[in-house]
Amino acid sequence: MPDLVLATLNARYIHSAFGLRCLLANLGDLRPRATLAEFTINQRPLEIAERILALQPRIVGLGIYIWNTTPSTELAALLKRLRPDLTIILGGPEVSHETEGQEIVRLADYVITGEADLTFPEVCRQILAGRPPSRKIIPAPLPDLARIALPYNEYTDDDIAHRLVYVEASRGCPFECEFCLSSLDLPVRQFPLAPLLDALDRLLTRGLRHFKFVDRTFNLNLAVSRRILEFFLERLRPGLFLHFEIIPDRLPEGLRELILRFPPGTLQFEVGVQTFNPDVASAISRRQDYTRLEENFRFLRGQTAVHLHADLIVGLPGETVESFAAGFDRLVALGPHEIQVGILKRLRGTPIIRHDAAWAMVYSPLPPYEILGNRLIDFASMQRLRRFARYWDLIGNSGNFVETTPLLWAGGESPFAAFLRLSNWLFDREGRHHGIALTWLMELVFTYLTTECSRPAGTVAEALWRDFLRGGRAEMPPFLRLHLGRTVLANPIRRREKNPTVCRQSRHRAPPMHPNTKSERTP
Repeated sequence: MPDLVLATLNARYIHSAFGLRCLLANLGDLRPRATLAEFTINQRPLEIAERILALQPRIVGLGIYIWNTTPSTELAALLKRLRPDLTIILGGPEVSHETEGQEIVRLADYVITGEADLTFPEVCRQILAGRPPSRKIIPAPLPDLARIALPYNEYTDDDIAHRLVYVEASRGCPFECEFCLSSLDLPVRQFPLAPLLDALDRLLTRGLRHFKFVDRTFNLNLAVSRRILEFFLERLRPGLFLHFEIIPDRLPEGLRELILRFPPGTLQFEVGVQTFNPDVASAISRRQDYTRLEENFRFLRGQTAVHLHADLIVGLPGETVESFAAGFDRLVALGPHEIQVGILKRLRGTPIIRHDAAWAMVYSPLPPYEILGNRLIDFASMQRLRRFARYWDLIGNSGNFVETTPLLWAGGESPFAAFLRLSNWLFDREGRHHGIALTWLMELVFTYLTTECSRPAGTVAEALWRDFLRGGRAEMPPFLRLHLGRTVLANPIRRREKNPTVCRQSRHRAPPMHPNTKSERTP
């Protein structure tokens, strides 16, 4: 039985707890006495407690994040009620700031704030030796990354086969965007490159093909980003997929030439635009060259095979519905494959709170602490924008409506205005934005386009059918048969990807699969 259990509640099974693996890798002599126990937020805390206590640990380390703090609080309460002698140590971004008043902090024995790679093992040694720390809140000094043992051997073969594997080349962010916890992580620090590349090579040898880099600014250090891209170009193989978060206005020629060499389906860039309003960007200390940003978007979208995922935020101080709409339309015109419409969150420790009084910012007191309204966007309007974001993810981002979505603004209308009307219509009809089956959502979109927008039924049906086929599906939804009749597929059905992230990307990437032009239509 292990003395030490490291546990967390992931958002989904496919996610892996990167932070806990970093802790495991740095336990040194304690590593044989420790084990990892991963759960999901969909599991009952009582059952999680049962599984943890069955291991009879002396110490439980819990990773606390914005998505799991509520069930983790229940879990901590149960563990302490059932095993009062059990030592609970918390860590993670949700408990690294503003610890006063947090119920989970009250329940725990210790909280390590910041990067705990080297501090956590020392605290555990003190507890196991009967010399526990005298203070409850223990700040971890920034560790020297050259002293940190890399965590990649902690990924199991099952992780490699079935889960997202996270890697990092650096920590920190040079920017000071006030809504982001990374703005507190100064300076940017690089892991020694040679051992990192050796570790990545071992993961490739073990069969890993999907690497998700968690660096906040992958393209900040051009020498490092070039070498990592060259590393993967030298080892290209079928199924290789690389996710990077990049600075949108920093893409010099040296990086461009490397990016051009990657085949379709290999690179995904997450690009944080957040706002196109320069006054808002200035107010939140975000530095961004919009001219270069647009040039880089046009290059990436027009000349490379990169899958582009761009982020915008609703509710920033000073942003109106109209200015957000203008930014959304501007981003749609640049053609990213996905636009993530995020709702502003008041993360613990971020300096965004300095705007609360001036802009009457009101946030939910419950995780994930999303904004409820402000001086420029009232609660009712914010709710409409929240639904807009959810329906956009189901329709605009999913890859299931690639050809159909642009029909909403085919007459030259504002994409934001057109989609907002669809969003309002869908909510009026359904009263929900979760748990909607794809075929029913397709039928709703068909009804809206043909009745509310007066689009020709045949045009809409053909677009929906090609979108349906793009996902590797074959059985025609019944409502489409009324408008397409007997259709012979012009192309074979592709095998559907097992990895949901790659599958979603491939739907955006795949060319349309047109029905045979000789298909018979009913009137």
